[in-house]
Amino acid sequence: MTPFIKKKEIKQDWYLINAENAAVGRLAAFISKVLRGKNKATYNPHIDNGDFVVVTNIEKIKFTGKKFVNKKYYRHTGHPGGIKFSTPLNLTEKDKTQDILKLAVKRMLPGGPLAKKQMTKLKIYKGASHPHQNQNPKTIDLKSLNSKNIIKT
Repeated sequence: MTPFIKKKEIKQDWYLINAENAAVGRLAAFISKVLRGKNKATYNPHIDNGDFVVVTNIEKIKFTGKKFVNKKYYRHTGHPGGIKFSTPLNLTEKDKTQDILKLAVKRMLPGGPLAKKQMTKLKIYKGASHPHQNQNPKTIDLKSLNSKNIIKT
């Protein structure tokens, strides 16, 4: 049985992930697991004991197959006939590559206030630099976890 953890006992770590040539779905699945705290022995679904995740080089993220052109992100305005969609290609043209990963991670988390709080712990940056050096993030090598995480170009 998993022991319940109290708020003052929660220790949140920082992780740094380089998204260069990373597969979007595999990266998002790993990030959502860390944000929820499922990588810890003290995981409880109703407690926010997840860690912070810093993702760099987001502009070099990759899709498998033809998903970069064919995948669609739907949303609705709330008005009749108000369905809108965008593709990863459109988002990169609008210089919103960070939204691709945000949408993927957000849809892997359960809905509700806890998921919104967990999403605030995801920090996404273009390029290799980020302002979280003082937190001493632990670097995670996606390729060492599974060779399929990185798409060879």
